[in-house]
Amino acid sequence: MVTFKLGDQFMLGTATSSAQIEGGDTNNTWYKWCLEGHIKDSSNCINACDHWNRVEQDTELLKNLNVQTHRMSLEWSRIEPFPGEFSEEAMKHYRDEIRLLVKNNIKPLVTLHHFSEPIWFQDMGGWKKPFNCEYFIRYVRYVVENLGDLVSDWVTFNEPNVYTSMGYLIGIFPPGERNIIESLKVMAQIINTHVRVYKLIHEIRREHNFNGKTMVGCAMHLRVFDAITATGKMVAKAVNYYFNELLMVGTTTGRFLFPLSLMGGGDKKGIYVDFLGINYYTRNIVEFVFDPSQYFYLFVNDRSLGKSDLGWDIYPEGIYRVCKKYYDRYRLPIFTTENGISDRKDNKRPDFIADHLYYIAKAITEGIQIERYYYWTLMDNFEWLEGETTSFGLYECNFKTQERTARKSAQLYADICKNKGLTKDMIEKFSKSGHFTW
Repeated sequence: MVTFKLGDQFMLGTATSSAQIEGGDTNNTWYKWCLEGHIKDSSNCINACDHWNRVEQDTELLKNLNVQTHRMSLEWSRIEPFPGEFSEEAMKHYRDEIRLLVKNNIKPLVTLHHFSEPIWFQDMGGWKKPFNCEYFIRYVRYVVENLGDLVSDWVTFNEPNVYTSMGYLIGIFPPGERNIIESLKVMAQIINTHVRVYKLIHEIRREHNFNGKTMVGCAMHLRVFDAITATGKMVAKAVNYYFNELLMVGTTTGRFLFPLSLMGGGDKKGIYVDFLGINYYTRNIVEFVFDPSQYFYLFVNDRSLGKSDLGWDIYPEGIYRVCKKYYDRYRLPIFTTENGISDRKDNKRPDFIADHLYYIAKAITEGIQIERYYYWTLMDNFEWLEGETTSFGLYECNFKTQERTARKSAQLYADICKNKGLTKDMIEKFSKSGHFTW
């Protein structure tokens, strides 16, 4: 446990996504994926946290955490249940939810695409059909015209590198394809669409004279890829290029690196983000392996590091490394849009949060413009392929009773949010209260 101080203007918050907490929606691709039996514990996102019916209750949880901002996503399939048919009821629900955040001085950061899509969009070919981006752009226009007076900060796509890798290369996310050419085509489509959406959001908010500075970005899942051997270093460089660089460069600058440059669309050189959205969880040590099923590489755990419940290495310095790398390159403000740990017993989360924020504070003192931190996540949720088996939440969620119970780390985070830092007195206070056992 380490002390740190964040600036008075720094904002701390939490992050969630609609498909993972709302429940009740049968029109999205992940509901279909669950029915097809792809989830490890056979659970279904139709349940999740029933947040759709518990918005006021969950807003109280946010207030108890003293957060200044909250990242949430919208469910496209609720807003546009059929092509070209928009639900006023769904839009009213989201307006009421966001208005409640604003009323409680919690600034919303709204994500437009967080993995899930309407089933009808997938049935039309999804991102593989070039024209289909027009459906997403139409949805974005409707959303921003209806929410732009309440929301100034937007994320276009969440982790498009994960989305394309898992859905189109490895085939374990919807739509379940295993084709590297298709994955690259989808990457190119998403870059083109992001650039257009970036311009569109700015245009709509300017035309309507909505209050607040418009901030638009893309939340990239960035990992540190290290290696031990010389061969491993070459492989790690290749993995980093595919997973981190292609979409980071593309969404930020509009540039199509090779081989995306072969996929069409052409460069739109410029800057198409107002902030760098960085989701950081872990580091991977990469080594070469001659096994087609492993895509020529293997991730090796560092035995010297602690592990999350998912077996991920706990490597707080990584958040400093990725923030420094991309800030030095682009000189744009950074929002750490996700950072969290699956830790059911809550023995590692307190240190995890403090240590990552320590490295963020270190980066800030070195002149790196990190402005926000969003802990993933508010409460245990439906964690994609892992279903209900993971525990990323500051609050435990009993999926049968929907009871939310604060973990000990929730109180720590609440105090960090309130004080914009962690002091020795705060650590001593929690130690004496029996919260921690260091």
